[in-house]
Amino acid sequence: MAEHTPPLTGGAPAGRSRHPSHVAGVLAAAAALAALTGCTASAVTDRPAAPEGLEHVHGLGWDPVTGLTYAAAHSGVWVIDTDILGDTYPAASTAAPSADGPIADRAQDTMGFTITSDGVFYASGHPDPADAAAAGPSLGLISSTDAARTWESLSLSGETDFHDLATISLDDARTRVYGYDAGTGIIRRSDDSGATWTDTAALALRDLTVDPQRPDRVLASTDAGLQVSDDAGASFRVVDGAPALYLVEGTPDGALVGVDVEGTLWTGALEGGWDSHGTLTGIPEAFAVVGGEESWILAADERGIVASSDYGASWTVLRASS
Repeated sequence: MAEHTPPLTGGAPAGRSRHPSHVAGVLAAAAALAALTGCTASAVTDRPAAPEGLEHVHGLGWDPVTGLTYAAAHSGVWVIDTDILGDTYPAASTAAPSADGPIADRAQDTMGFTITSDGVFYASGHPDPADAAAAGPSLGLISSTDAARTWESLSLSGETDFHDLATISLDDARTRVYGYDAGTGIIRRSDDSGATWTDTAALALRDLTVDPQRPDRVLASTDAGLQVSDDAGASFRVVDGAPALYLVEGTPDGALVGVDVEGTLWTGALEGGWDSHGTLTGIPEAFAVVGGEESWILAADERGIVASSDYGASWTVLRASS
């Protein structure tokens, strides 16, 4: 997940229904979602099928420095063409690399992925099979300051596969990194841009995000429901009344946007007042929120990589599944 998204402009449209207070089996229900066809949204705009190789999208992110949009996948990091979205999607200020393959032909299995507010990419996962110099089966934490063309190993190389990453800038210009270690089931925290780590809570989770306004507040989607930590990941509690979110993003104004185990989009806040909106098709693999003249949702579902400016009432296919 990206560290920061611009403020959402305007309020979310009124939901179809209010969500009753409950928690649900988020991770267990994900398997059942594979059998669903999902609701077909109206006014879907199609794009050609993706080039062979762009599959298993693990993360989506928008770079506020270049204005380009990226997908982190089993076969590397790819740039996503968003020209079809028009002027209400943030414009790119830098020419995009080729979208016909992964950036710099690096085919690392990019699992955890996030972009900071100053354009630094953080990632984890598994090395490119062609990388003979790889230290082991896991990348640990790596970073890029040139939009995924080259990467630097920061820590835990050969040891750790972070399945999710979230970052936020601290007051003293350091970057705090939260990472979910898939091998141990522990959330780890770094307060020095990924150089050293502190183990925090053990939690079986699907998605991890940090509140852009509060570095110590972390949210996680789990099989017990949406959970929140206000002590930098040391402990978590279930958010009463929240929908069973599968993927979740925080916004700079304190709102939450997420998608549940049935593919329905939700907006709300920790204090309550959740509204349901449109739907995705099948199991969502990745999810992001991008602000501009309109609020944009990016997602990866059965159709491919899709975008919506009306909370899922309609979708534009940016890159169709191959």
